[in-house]
Amino acid sequence: MTHRHWKTVNGLLERGHQVASGAASDSPYPGGTIELQTPFFQALGLDLTGYFKGTLNISLSPSTVQLTNPEFTFRGVQWTDRHPPEDFSFSRCRVLFHNAAYNSWIYYPHPETKRRNFQHPSTLEIIAPPIPELGYGCRVAVEYNPLEIAVDSPASP
Repeated sequence: MTHRHWKTVNGLLERGHQVASGAASDSPYPGGTIELQTPFFQALGLDLTGYFKGTLNISLSPSTVQLTNPEFTFRGVQWTDRHPPEDFSFSRCRVLFHNAAYNSWIYYPHPETKRRNFQHPSTLEIIAPPIPELGYGCRVAVEYNPLEIAVDSPASP
């Protein structure tokens, strides 16, 4: 899956809201949002079978991220009756950790259609397969397609 024009950015795995995985004690979705959303995404053409049913929250701070031309954008996905439909975008990526590469997806629930659990613009949410030994505080690299994603680094003083 490596493409010559892809770029690499370094980040730090941080604890997220834990709603995507269902690990949050106050989550209204005990199995997690990803588990509930997966059949809808599959019906729309994106198969997430084999991926961990949660997200990696990778901070690229102080850089910020914007999906400019994602591979998939699904509008008006009614995956729950708890709130109005949401829009989601996805872009392929690879998570690099301990000399291994894991084909993954950048997961972007559009903030304008979300009710809560917003991410900082410097955080990438990634759906990945299980990655051995990866835990909070680990440094990782992410390969991404710059034709689909813009990573803006602040100018050095």
